[in-house]
Amino acid sequence: MSEYFTYVIKSLKKNYAYTGISNNVERRIGEHNSGYNKSTKPFAPFKTLLVEKHSDRKSAREREKFLKSGKGREFLKKYK
Repeated sequence: MSEYFTYVIKSLKKNYAYTGISNNVERRIGEHNSGYNKSTKPFAPFKTLLVEKHSDRKSAREREKFLKSGKGREFLKKYK
C-alpha cells in the first residue's frame, strides 16, 4: 500500500481554490503551478493551503469529498 495525500491549493491571481488527491503531492502541485493541468492553468500560480497524509486512496478520496462539501469549505476558511 502506498501513501496518498489530500491537498488544497489557492490561486494567487484569482479567488479560486482546488482540492485534489495524489500519491506524489509535490509533483502534482508542481504540475498545477506549471500550467500542466487544463482545469487549473488559468489560475496559476498557487500557494498550498493544506496537505494531509492518508494510508490509502480510499480514505484520501473520502477526505477530498468532505473538503469539497459545504462543511468542508467552511472548514477550509480558516486556512485562507
